[in-house]
Amino acid sequence: MKKENFKILFVIKLYKLNNKGVCPINVRITYQGARRENATGYFVEPKLWDSKRQLIISNTSDALNTNAHLELIKQKIKNSYLSILLETDDFEANDIYLKYLGKPLKESEFVVKYFQKYLDKIFKLIGKDLKLATWKKYNYACIQIVGFIKFNYKKNDISLDKINLQFLTEFEYYLKTEQNQSQSTINKAIQRFRRLISIAIAEGFLDKDPFILYKAKKVKKEIVFLTHEELETLEKTQISQSRLSLVKDLFIFCSYTGLAYYEMSNLEKQNIQIGFDKVYWIQMKREKTERQISIPILPKAQEIIEKYSTDNNRIFPLISNQKFNSYLKEIADITGIEKRLTHHTARKTFASTILLYNDVSMEIVSELLGHSNMVITQESYGKVVQKKVSEAMISLSVKLK
Repeated sequence: MKKENFKILFVIKLYKLNNKGVCPINVRITYQGARRENATGYFVEPKLWDSKRQLIISNTSDALNTNAHLELIKQKIKNSYLSILLETDDFEANDIYLKYLGKPLKESEFVVKYFQKYLDKIFKLIGKDLKLATWKKYNYACIQIVGFIKFNYKKNDISLDKINLQFLTEFEYYLKTEQNQSQSTINKAIQRFRRLISIAIAEGFLDKDPFILYKAKKVKKEIVFLTHEELETLEKTQISQSRLSLVKDLFIFCSYTGLAYYEMSNLEKQNIQIGFDKVYWIQMKREKTERQISIPILPKAQEIIEKYSTDNNRIFPLISNQKFNSYLKEIADITGIEKRLTHHTARKTFASTILLYNDVSMEIVSELLGHSNMVITQESYGKVVQKKVSEAMISLSVKLK
């Protein structure tokens, strides 16, 4: 820290002039633009105080004694400043005064240190209440915070009480400009950091929530799914290459079940059960939310299960998500489908073309997709419903002409 940021000044408090004609002398510590002012216990006649020379202009023994004590106070505060400077680079004017008084400094928790302790704590929950993938996401958020603090503050860490609205907006700006991240990725990072801040508030390290006035920028998500005609084109296209034929079948299967990649690749015979309605259902836990999902198997999905059914317990041959999406690009070229196909497109197709466009309610869609709550479904597929309403109204307008 630069010494010019630190200053000690004695000031007299004229408004506290007593009936003896003297007023108190206060000591004011200024550091990094912030002040801490306290009484020294000494008094002076206002006309005898020289503010420039910082002393009492008098040769009386009382005046000389007071001047000596003021100089001693000044020197002790300087020593306290130099001492605390060796201990840490994150302190305030109040900390200097506490050091001068010989009192312990206010206990501060630091952002990176606190984040790392949180990561160590939740790491023990992996395989119990937490997925390794979730822990990695929080760990990545911590790495982003470390990078930002070094970039913005030129420090390895800062105290938690320095987190405010300005910190959050500058962090967002850093991720966007220096890390070149999309708004949706930025929102995820801040969401995870917000979780940490909520815990810090609950544990008493922060008095107020710095997120109160912070508003994340909304991201307009375009739901990419296959229309009925595009799905039909895909189903009818004959593909000779076995690797592409497999991926085509698996994509169609997920378009009629809504299974995510992990659930599809780990589907086993024990997950196929006859339900109360004498129909086959897929019964399993969703990897992302740990929610139990129950999906009735539609005829086209059943055909694909039977096509790949062997003596093995696993239903489908293993294929990595990366290869799956890579092969889908080739399939899109073969079929003439111009949309960017990924495994997730099949899940979106199930929700939109198979369910919502066939008048299945949003509540049932949410249940079949295994969403943790209805809000997620509404935010993702609300526009699909609006489009269907619009099409219905246009059709009705034509009939009423």
